[in-house]
Amino acid sequence: MIAHIRGVVAEKFNSSIIIDVAGVGYEITVPLGDYESVSLDDEIKFYTYHHLREQAEELFGFSSLAAKKLFEMLITVQGVGPKAALAILSLGSAEEVRNAIANSDSAFITKAGGVGKKTAERVVVDLADKVGVPTYYQETDSTQIEMNTSDEAVEALIALGYTLADATKALEGVDSKLPTSQRVREALKA
Repeated sequence: MIAHIRGVVAEKFNSSIIIDVAGVGYEITVPLGDYESVSLDDEIKFYTYHHLREQAEELFGFSSLAAKKLFEMLITVQGVGPKAALAILSLGSAEEVRNAIANSDSAFITKAGGVGKKTAERVVVDLADKVGVPTYYQETDSTQIEMNTSDEAVEALIALGYTLADATKALEGVDSKLPTSQRVREALKA
């Protein structure tokens, strides 16, 4: 399995990019936001999902580990294949899609190309309890604190199976100045 690819953007076309890694070009299909954010000759890293089918192999890439994990959750839903999952993730950031699912906003999901009302409702029903906190904010003692959704330690805990809410809660008492790996270890101990 190819977990991630780091290299230089050699070409862009449709919703795919080709990343040159030591002279080998990897074609990766990416969500719209990631496609628009990269330029030719940029050095980038994408977390990848290697999809194998009977007659084809495809790489799907994501600029964040959280987006990759959400993609993997989406393709577990009956009727949602990699292309539909990518279309859903192209609706906005991974956090916006996660929030829409957590808030049972199937109308938002139906905006994705190739995703009908029934499939969108199935996504919401199957994944609402798995995606974590339904908004960017979490209430604690009648005050609101902003959650840091771009934190690498949060992404690492999500990759280990934590929900966004559980990952954020586990990191609450951990010093944010520590290296990411140390913060993750401390959170896992708690």
